Amino acid sequence: MWTNKSPWIHQLDKNREAQRLLSDRECDVAIIGAGIAGVSTAFFLIKYTDKKVMLLDGGKLAHGATGHNGGQLVSYFEKPFYELTREFGLKMARDAQESIDSAWTLLDEMYGDANLDIPIARFQGHAGIVKSTRVLSHLKDEYYKKLGGLTSEEFLIADSVDFLAFIPREYEGLYQVVPQGEILKRLEVSDTRFIASLSAPKGCMNSALFCQEVTSYMIRNFPERFSLFEHSHVNKVVLKHSSALLDVGDHTVTAANIVLCTNGFENITILNDSGLDIDTRFHHCIDGVVGFMSGYLKPYDKPPTALSYIIPSESSIDGDYFYLTRREYEYDGNEKLNLVSIGGPEAILEDRVVYTSDRDYPEEAEEIIDNFARNIFEQDSGKDIKYEFKWHGLMGYTTNGVRLIGPEPKNSVLLYNLGCNGVGLLPSIYGGRRIARFLGGEEVEPSIFDPRVGK
Repeated sequence: MWTNKSPWIHQLDKNREAQRLLSDRECDVAIIGAGIAGVSTAFFLIKYTDKKVMLLDGGKLAHGATGHNGGQLVSYFEKPFYELTREFGLKMARDAQESIDSAWTLLDEMYGDANLDIPIARFQGHAGIVKSTRVLSHLKDEYYKKLGGLTSEEFLIADSVDFLAFIPREYEGLYQVVPQGEILKRLEVSDTRFIASLSAPKGCMNSALFCQEVTSYMIRNFPERFSLFEHSHVNKVVLKHSSALLDVGDHTVTAANIVLCTNGFENITILNDSGLDIDTRFHHCIDGVVGFMSGYLKPYDKPPTALSYIIPSESSIDGDYFYLTRREYEYDGNEKLNLVSIGGPEAILEDRVVYTSDRDYPEEAEEIIDNFARNIFEQDSGKDIKYEFKWHGLMGYTTNGVRLIGPEPKNSVLLYNLGCNGVGLLPSIYGGRRIARFLGGEEVEPSIFDPRVGK
């Protein structure tokens, strides 16, 4: 049985010493969760406010979902845009999409300020579709984006499909009809089931390594205002009128504000002195989904890419698409190689079960990924695939599929930047900047990310 071996964790500094919380402390902002959401929140608070920031994690820096993901940088919602429009209105849905798009610039800002030289790749990524119903659904999405004044994705449909005459007229101009071979070339497959493709800016990076380097930058440059404590699990949070107490084992942290940047499964009890229940609502607004991924190494002979393949699932393990990245990877001091990472199989975390990173990697997930790799993506290579990495990670899904970013309505001492909803890297970065605006005293415009009673 495979252990949970992530290629992102594999590249971290093995000699870095983790510091535990060993005494009672005070700070302006205590951030719980040292993944990309927590690190980004700390970065923007340090840069744009004068607050003293403490980052706490029950495990190690970036060893949660941030170190166990697919590594894609994408600025979209998994929830269809037209559904966001129906729920929040066209203007707020458009503003939300533009907000997530802005995270590309925020990512550049973090790279530049911290003077990072770790690899990051950006390119046009592609998604392939096999069903006409999904083609029409995505066209509907593009139609609503156009109504909102957003840039449409490049949409190609094969000239051989039999439903072209039935595409609604209002979708004209949103797609191009091309020979199917052009679509298959973009998707790097020969499987003729794929009848359409979507193309948009995407990227890939090691988000765990990114967090390690940004955190090192803050420790070096802001030692009086920033601190990181690992293996320091927060058991309980007591919210008062203008401050909070954090029970961290044998010690207590007092903070003016706290920001939860977790998956929602860390067994933290939240007590609100005002008497309004937060704990129950919070712990039932996040559902857990465990994603399974595998990776193999190849010669460095093709450029980086991010590809998705929307294929209806026939498996007992949920998931109706595969996602794949290819990027440069230095493995154990050897020459630069390409790492191909594939994910797709998922399992719902039932009944609020506590997720552990050492849980078994199911054989069914291995087989599903391997069948996809051999029979679709590597169909023409005729080579055996040797997997160097197999890993899984926990994703937190909010009830309505929209990230929570902002103050808790029942007590604004508590704020959230959480709910990856399957595409968490860029939204986490944007969330960090938005939290810094709230805590910096800015007048922050309402958005679909605002925590609301019942959300």
